[in-house]
Parts: sequence; structure tokens; C-alpha cells
Amino acid sequence: METNKKMCMALFSGSIDRLTAAGVVISGAAADDMDVDVYVLLQAARAFKKEVGDNSDKLAMSESSDLKDEFVKSLKELNVNTWLEFFTTAKELSNVKIHICGLAGKIWGGSKIEDFVDIADDIVGIGEYITAAEEADVHLFI
Repeated sequence: METNKKMCMALFSGSIDRLTAAGVVISGAAADDMDVDVYVLLQAARAFKKEVGDNSDKLAMSESSDLKDEFVKSLKELNVNTWLEFFTTAKELSNVKIHICGLAGKIWGGSKIEDFVDIADDIVGIGEYITAAEEADVHLFI
């Protein structure tokens, strides 16, 4: 019996462009039937807070904030999923788990899983990320 390949992603950035890129990558991995563990670290944890989530007004752009409006407008014109929709779809396709780093969550005022968007599975310590990274076939840091 063949086991699924495993991807581990450390999602550090909470910018809308990098969240969207991560969503595309995760969706591709899920469509390829990979098991995916996403560890939401530092700034990314803010994006996963319920009051931020899919609200592009509350998210930054990674390189040039001047490009944010153009980026969001282009996504809408092209009918591209939001980053949160990409993540949600990926979870529906395959074994995708979203883990919030406990320290990162606390930095942004989130101490329990209910503080985060519904697709978040749990709150974990950094040791779980390190172990998952060691065991993964593919490891990405975004």
C-alpha cells in the first residue's frame, strides 16, 4: 500500500499576496493527494484571526503596499479564490491540517481555537512543527 507524500509548510507571512500563494500551493498539493500540515507562525497568525480572516482591508502586501489595490482588483477581475477559499478547498480535497502556533496566536490576542477562522484545526507548540518538518517529503517556508 502506497502512502501519501507529506508536505509541511511554515506560513510565517500574513500578507495577502503570500497567503494567496500559499493557498495555491496547498490546493495543488491537496489535488495531488498529498497530506499537508500548515503551521501558522507569527504574522500569519493575525490573518487567521476571525476578525481579520478574508478581510483584505486588514491585510498588508509583502513587497509594496502601493500594489495591494491592484493585486486585489486583479484577483476579483480574474475570479480567483481568496486565500481563505483556497485553504478551505484544499481541506475539502485531502488531508490538510492547519495548526496555529500558540505563541503566535497569543501575540495577536488569540489563546483558544475559537479565536481563529473555522478552518484552523488546533493550537500547537513549535516542537510539533519541527517534528513535522523533519518527517515531510516537501518542506516550504512562506
